[in-house]
Amino acid sequence: MTRPLFSFPLRALCALALLAASWPGTAQARGLRLIRDAEIEQLMRIYTTPIFRAAGLNPGSVRVHLINDHRINAFVAGGQRIFINTGLLQQAKTPNEVIGVLAHETGHIAGGHLARMGIEVNRLSTLAIISQLLAAGAVAGGALSGQSGAIQSGKAIMLGSQSMMQRAFLAYARTQEAAADQAAAKFLERTHQSGKGMLTLFHKLAAQSMASLRYADPYVMSHPMPLQRIRNLERLVKKSRWFNRKDPPWLMERHKLMQAKLTGFLGGVRAVYRKYPRSDTSLPARYARAIAAFRIGDIRAALPIIDGLIRAKPKYPYFWELKGQALLENGKPEAAIGPLKRAVALAPRIGLIRILLAQAQLATESRAGARAALTNLRKAMPTEGDRPMLHQFMARAYGILGDYGRAELETAEAAIRSGDRDLAVSKAKGALRHFKRGTVQYLRANDILRLAKRR
Repeated sequence: MTRPLFSFPLRALCALALLAASWPGTAQARGLRLIRDAEIEQLMRIYTTPIFRAAGLNPGSVRVHLINDHRINAFVAGGQRIFINTGLLQQAKTPNEVIGVLAHETGHIAGGHLARMGIEVNRLSTLAIISQLLAAGAVAGGALSGQSGAIQSGKAIMLGSQSMMQRAFLAYARTQEAAADQAAAKFLERTHQSGKGMLTLFHKLAAQSMASLRYADPYVMSHPMPLQRIRNLERLVKKSRWFNRKDPPWLMERHKLMQAKLTGFLGGVRAVYRKYPRSDTSLPARYARAIAAFRIGDIRAALPIIDGLIRAKPKYPYFWELKGQALLENGKPEAAIGPLKRAVALAPRIGLIRILLAQAQLATESRAGARAALTNLRKAMPTEGDRPMLHQFMARAYGILGDYGRAELETAEAAIRSGDRDLAVSKAKGALRHFKRGTVQYLRANDILRLAKRR
């Protein structure tokens, strides 16, 4: 992410944050914990694909990233990328609430707000530079003439011009938020979905923030004030004939399974049993308890629950994935391969599951396992080729097979993608010694070397 224009924390394109001063700054943003999960990412694709198409966007070109953060928030950044907090996913009662947020963020992308924001920053920066130069001239002139009044006047101009620039920029951001709300309502209408979920979530946020916003100045906020925003949104979404349309039962089940998974992996055992007591025999409750059990190493308790989930939904790939992961993480890679192969068979295009299967195959330390792992890693390459871990596993597979040139090449690839310049240089040089000049592998190692040196 780029550094904010002003010194106070600012993310003008965060859709749901209602107080600018509460947003994390750039340094904190760099430390955001992104998480990956095949099941949740696939559900986000189910949520977003109709919206993206309604917006005229290619669903394959927009990525949704998950941030491990308990707060309700979502934003767009870095081109066609949507970031959504796990807190929003866990607190949203229906899929429609999440879909409404994603529709709003899609409005920012379809409207080109990131690019236009840059233009506005440049325009305001030019005005700021002019005013700051005039102010600096006043300060310098006062210092030379010994007139303290002129010095103070120049400083006041500096502060005043900065404040005016901030207000102008934030006013521009507020218009973008209103435009994104309107776009979201339009996308939901085109896809025959309700805007009620988005409205419900905004009501919740307004109630939570009302006390802190009581004395807030609406002109130093990048988003419209909550009640104003809700009134405008109500007028938009209540016109729709789809306003009272509910989410289908199968989608509600997927939504609840996602929330159970997040609780199981992120909440700890106490949180799981507080939300999903043993008396709750629903599929999501059993899912959460199975995850909690294997996460603390109680594989004997986890496996019967997982097997029960598989019997209930034998064609749901993520229950098979969970069984394989539980076995693998508890030191049983050979036993994990079967369930993971079944998960891959049910979801052959999901690269994350193939990587997990490859990890289990590599853990056998056999040549046959290494060859099978390479097959899966290559098939995962179209969607997961930018992941350092994939290249690390490929390096390990080549190492087991005794192909040390390719092992060094893949290690160099993993290093450059994870930002380890020194290791990338060392391994790329090592790879060059193994391949003839002009071969694909030689050219690839040379590219990595040049890129590492340039960085």
